[in-house]
Amino acid sequence: MGSHALAQQGGDATTAGFEYIFPAIRGVQAGREYYVSMCPLRLIPKIFLFDEDELAPEVRAQRVLNKGRVPALARYILENPDDYVFSALTASVDGAMRFVGVSDQGPGLRVGQLHIPMASRFLINDGQHRRAAIEAALKENPPLGDETIAVVFFHDAGLERSQQMFADLNRHAVRPARSIGVLYDHRDELSQLTRLLALKCPVFRNFVEMESSNLSARSRKLFTLSALYSAMSALLQGLELTGGKDTERLSWDYWEAVDDLIPDWGEVRRRSLSASEIRKQYLHTHGIALHALGLLGNTLLRDSLDPEEWKPRLARLRDVDWSRTNPDWEGRAIIGGRVSKNHQNVVLTVNYLRKQLGLELTADEQQAEDAYQRGER
Repeated sequence: MGSHALAQQGGDATTAGFEYIFPAIRGVQAGREYYVSMCPLRLIPKIFLFDEDELAPEVRAQRVLNKGRVPALARYILENPDDYVFSALTASVDGAMRFVGVSDQGPGLRVGQLHIPMASRFLINDGQHRRAAIEAALKENPPLGDETIAVVFFHDAGLERSQQMFADLNRHAVRPARSIGVLYDHRDELSQLTRLLALKCPVFRNFVEMESSNLSARSRKLFTLSALYSAMSALLQGLELTGGKDTERLSWDYWEAVDDLIPDWGEVRRRSLSASEIRKQYLHTHGIALHALGLLGNTLLRDSLDPEEWKPRLARLRDVDWSRTNPDWEGRAIIGGRVSKNHQNVVLTVNYLRKQLGLELTADEQQAEDAYQRGER
């Protein structure tokens, strides 16, 4: 059955005549009845079992379980036992479901108990990774088994219908922009710090796009929140900081120092230049430049957190030609006239800045630089 999630196999004398009884609500979609129930977490691994035999994609109704995703999902539950959130599982049941309402008329027709024979087969149409994560989390924290997750049960109408359900459930799923993920994440300290800088720091205030991870041609913003988050991650990586106000102050000081050395940013804030023209003509507002500036700052701050020491070393940043017409950017930050932010481009961009400041390259950076100079781009 491939990655199908199955219940007890039919025809087993140990399950014949027995049934699961779920409190449920009855609904109708596309003329078909379906049922919504709250299932204890400890029941989920017992009902939805995986047969790991390999099957061709055309005879499966699910994608193959990506086991690499499961530990992170399980950790999410275990590390946030008081505020984790999981959406409903969706399952098809190959068995005779029987719904008994609490009454024969009115609202009671829709609320009652769903009876499913234990010999039925259950196929997860959506949520197999959540199911695997629940199983892993229960092994470390069994009391979680008393909590519940919503399960939506549909009648199994065969492989073709199950495949179509999987396609329909995922067709219109849109991953939220990374910026809005940072904006709404109150658990991650770096997200909190990035939001604070975007909303309060004079360098960024009113000029950071907080929701979208892309700027339209006519946007009045200079940066995106996701780009600033990446830059902050690069800036603070590996630094021994106490957190809180000290980290906030250090970050604030660094970006104000950078701002002093890139006058165009201030010109936009003073309305002397438009944000759209600056983005069109220069590289320093793009995500790759912010990321490179974060990495550059990280090198300086690793040597010393004292502004009296790192600020003078940063001063030569003022001499960098950030214009997109600068031929030095081609093959580093710009490929065929378009800004590119893959890993190799970030490395080559920060290499350029390091050389401008007279800083040494790491062995990996030097290797990338040598390949660039040989034309291996």
